[in-house]
Amino acid sequence: MSNDSVARTTQIAAARVVSSIIDLAPAIGLFVAIGIFWEVAVRVFSVPTYLLPSPSAIGVKIWQARDMLLQNLVWTMVAAVLGFIIGTAFAVSLAVLFLYSRAAEQALFPWAITLKAIPILAIAPLLTIWLGFGLQPKVAIAAIACFFPTLVNAVKGLRTVDRQSLEFLSVIGATKAQVFRHARFYAALPYIFAAAKVSSSTAVIGAIVAEFTGANFGIGTVIVTAGYQQDAAMLFSAIVASSVATILMFYLVVVVEKISLFWPEASMDA
Repeated sequence: MSNDSVARTTQIAAARVVSSIIDLAPAIGLFVAIGIFWEVAVRVFSVPTYLLPSPSAIGVKIWQARDMLLQNLVWTMVAAVLGFIIGTAFAVSLAVLFLYSRAAEQALFPWAITLKAIPILAIAPLLTIWLGFGLQPKVAIAAIACFFPTLVNAVKGLRTVDRQSLEFLSVIGATKAQVFRHARFYAALPYIFAAAKVSSSTAVIGAIVAEFTGANFGIGTVIVTAGYQQDAAMLFSAIVASSVATILMFYLVVVVEKISLFWPEASMDA
């Protein structure tokens, strides 16, 4: 690839990132409007703090407990990110296996559906018993949470290849590996990123749910403790912290998607 092509690709990617940031303006405006309405309503109707704290009270609590919240949030996000990476990698690998082995798909896909059908709250206690109260069960639950949507999308994407492209590669004598590298891989990327944007949030939810069933650190433990203490301000603080981290993780995936899907057809589909 020439320097001009690299520069042009970089400019296109940067333009997409800037465009995405501009697109966020309406959402931010609505968020601020809701916050103002919430603050006014709580003050006008004198709603008790233990029932519904105002945004300003939540902000004060976040500032007061910032170190504790950050430490627990980091612990949760480490588990979520590791689970997201492991779950996505395993799902894509299994999708490739399904692509080239119909027998493997017929044998394993029903098990994947079964795993998806089991509630996370039912699996989490078992994994805590088996793996302990450390990082491992949270990573496992996060991986399970994001596994199925990625698997389904990756299988669909790997098989969604233009027939003319496959015929052309067959005519020139391309091997299966070359067909995968030059056609199927690029066809699957938009589907994989679509699943990754969903999985980025479900991985965080999975990690937090695992913390509900037993953990020493994490936002989930903060939520459980605040619930027992009926500390609504701390509950909202933990929710806000986890939500912000989840949103950042989502948009990190979006940025990577914008950079990776650089060809025109991919941007049109996205």
